[in-house]
Amino acid sequence: MDETGQESGGRIRLDKWLWHARFFKTRTLAAKICKGNKVRINGTHAVKASSIVKPGDVLTFPQANAIKVIKILASGERRGPASEAQTLYKDETPPPVEVRSMVHTTSVARREAGAGRPTKADRRAINKLMEQD
Repeated sequence: MDETGQESGGRIRLDKWLWHARFFKTRTLAAKICKGNKVRINGTHAVKASSIVKPGDVLTFPQANAIKVIKILASGERRGPASEAQTLYKDETPPPVEVRSMVHTTSVARREAGAGRPTKADRRAINKLMEQD
């Protein structure tokens, strides 16, 4: 380790790198995700926040409602502005897949908003229309 607390050769602690790259607001939050066994380094679970990462490693971790897949390009020396942080990684997260409902769609009777519940006569008319199809 050098005098700045970083490992030599561009190696850095996992929680510190996640914080430098601005994926988490605090280093404590980054450490909590790491300790929760939610981060993978090159496909294997990172057990500790002190796991060492280096350029070329691929990280997979949850953030908000998405799973991020990130390739580390540089270790970074400080937590700088967002533009500087974006140079530390390449986002390889696949685009979200659109899930379509497999429910059979039928023509549904439309009612105006605020019209209230259908009366018995309305229900009979709707059923009569549905039977004609």
